[in-house]
Amino acid sequence: MGDYIWFHDVSWHATYAIYFFVIGICAGLSFLSYGSWRTEALRPLREKAAYGSFALLVAGGLLLIADLSQPLRFLNILNPVYLNFTSPLAWGALNIVAFGIVSLLYLVALRQGKEARGKVLATAAALLALGLPVYTGYDLTVHQSRPVWNTPVMPVLFVALAVASGSAAGAILAGSNAAAQKLLREYLLWSTAAVGVILVSILGTTNYGGAAQELTFMILTTGTMGLIFVGIGIVAGTAAPIALLLAPVGRGQTGVVLAGVLVLVGGAALRYALLMGPQQLQTLF
Repeated sequence: MGDYIWFHDVSWHATYAIYFFVIGICAGLSFLSYGSWRTEALRPLREKAAYGSFALLVAGGLLLIADLSQPLRFLNILNPVYLNFTSPLAWGALNIVAFGIVSLLYLVALRQGKEARGKVLATAAALLALGLPVYTGYDLTVHQSRPVWNTPVMPVLFVALAVASGSAAGAILAGSNAAAQKLLREYLLWSTAAVGVILVSILGTTNYGGAAQELTFMILTTGTMGLIFVGIGIVAGTAAPIALLLAPVGRGQTGVVLAGVLVLVGGAALRYALLMGPQQLQTLF
């Protein structure tokens, strides 16, 4: 009698999972646009990937701004006085702004046909794009008391997811270009395999951790969250694309595009589960 359970709210809402997904594809497409200067097979994707990357950056930025209780406060990231440079969020904000400026200059160079400048800007954009999944993963890693998040491989996982998601989007944009599809198949296969290896290591260390880790493992692998994380994220979005790409059908356009669609769906599910699942404990205790 007199017992109560206080249901707390999660700190990071599903909007951030959508942002992680969008910004991952954004970074992956930037990698592909840069790769078009190094590999002729990707040349048809140069402009498509660059424009797609910039459009997704804008969409991701609007998601972050809309999630603020006072949206106009996003202007504070332009004022160094308001920035806490010991916070990964501050560096992430600066990275986003710098990437946006360089990406816009890159698009202008492409429209003007200035290849020498375009190549330099593509390199700068790709380096800044690498910081996008790194900082989003680091935002989670610094939460030392949060199971699953507090692992140094989280930024690495987000980079692998960005490469996989970008390659998947590139496979769809490449259409019937056989040379591009062949190369993107390799990117998809190896990046998705890397995601799988990292997920296995995270699940293993979580399952054999302390009480909080074990409870988080149960949340991630059972019920609705288990369906999203294991069923859609791992089985349908990671294992199935690898199996498809290794099969004979996975060497053709249809197989590569289908694998890309599965990777995109699985990538969205993984980001949602990895963000929301570990937070469910705080709603119960």
